[in-house]
Amino acid sequence: MKKVQNTHKNSDIEDLHDAFLMLVGAFNRPQRDVLMIEKSGIQLDRALFPLLVQIGRFGPVGVVELADRVGRDYTTVSRQVAKLEEIGLAKRQKSPKDKRINEAAITSAGKAMTDKIDVTRAKLYESIFLHWQAHERAELERLLKKFVADFIVVPERDKKTDR
Repeated sequence: MKKVQNTHKNSDIEDLHDAFLMLVGAFNRPQRDVLMIEKSGIQLDRALFPLLVQIGRFGPVGVVELADRVGRDYTTVSRQVAKLEEIGLAKRQKSPKDKRINEAAITSAGKAMTDKIDVTRAKLYESIFLHWQAHERAELERLLKKFVADFIVVPERDKKTDR
């Protein structure tokens, strides 16, 4: 049986991958965080911004998982969570399910800050989606959630087949 490369299919995948890289790059730009901090009227070190947002959205969250989410090593994130704790925006606690896991949880002061960030983000997204139909936004959300769910599962499935 002769193997034939489907270059059209590879090109589609490469274009899609490029779009994902552009999206991740846009979200990871430090300038975007600085803009959000300024427009929200908050005082926060830019390096702590993505951690606070993640803790606010997904917390309480294990520090190891938090490090994975922001693409930093555990020790760096642990130190940064300690800084958030020092300034009263987050607290560290043991997971009620597994006492070996240290979690980061948001405080009321942290929640007040993320509420301001959320208002600023909503304004930004409203301007971006100004000319999008409601069904287009809903479809984008649905497809992104579907992709992320499958994207997370694939490495786990591959680990099982490598054995």
